[in-house]
Order: sequence, then C-alpha cells, then structure tokens
Amino acid sequence: TRPTTDRIKETLFNIIGCDVIEARFLDMFAGSGGIGIEALSRGAILCDFVDNNPQCIKVIKENLHFTHLEDKACVVRMDVISYIKGLKDKKYDIIFIDPPYRGGFEAQVLSAICQSNICNENTMIILEAMKEFDEGIVEQYGFNIDKVKSYGSNKHIFLSRS
Repeated sequence: TRPTTDRIKETLFNIIGCDVIEARFLDMFAGSGGIGIEALSRGAILCDFVDNNPQCIKVIKENLHFTHLEDKACVVRMDVISYIKGLKDKKYDIIFIDPPYRGGFEAQVLSAICQSNICNENTMIILEAMKEFDEGIVEQYGFNIDKVKSYGSNKHIFLSRS
C-alpha cells in the first residue's frame, strides 16, 4: 500500500472540516484504512472500507480493532467497481478514492459512480491522484471540479456531481 502521509491527511481533513461530522463515508482502495479511520475519529457515523487485497483487509480490521471503531465500519474485500455496481440503496456523503497510481482506475471508478445511485445531492468525492493526472477527464463523467490541492508528487481533486 501507499499510505497517505500524516501531513497530507491532516491537510485533507482541515479542508473537509465539519463536513465529515455525521457523514456516511466510503473509503475505496482503502489500503491500511487510514483515511476512513481518520474520518470515523473525526465524527463520521459510518465508513465502508473497500479493497480487494486480502492483506489490506486484514490490516484494516486490525486497525479498526486497535482504534475501537469496528462498530461504525464495514470492511469489504471486493473490486471497487463490482462494489459500486452492487449497491442498491446506499448513499454516501463523502467518497474517498485512492487507486493505485498509473493503473488507469480513475476513469473506471468515476464512470461506475456516474452510472450508480451512491451519491446524494451534496456528496463530496475526493480523488487522490498523481500530480501529473489530467483532471479534465472528470468532467466527461458528469463531475465538477470544486478544488484541487497539490502536494509534492500527488494531489487531491475535490469533485461534486454536475
């Protein structure tokens, strides 16, 4: 996994601020679960962690146990596209997407979200990507770019539905 550094995580949560309180949070390509666990510790009412790597799932569960946040979490070992397509009546307030860099997953995930019903009218979508990622593609899938925060080698792109 490529965990988000503490500095970047702190900056991210300073940006989303109070929006995380009482939010239904989705952490896709969850890795160690650090972002979703941070969301829970800052007041999210639930977080679904999705990753298809069995070792990541094990680490997420261990981290949730260590932080005593298991009761607010659902950990799913599944491909994120299949997960999105399989949801029927679940909506999220904040969706965090941190796909492997250079994997080309960004467009696939945004397309799946666009075709799904997992967003409410105010859902905030945060895409973590390499600094070189062309954010222009997000508009092809019906999203507005609300903000871009660049760091050393990566950036967070804050999106909303058009």
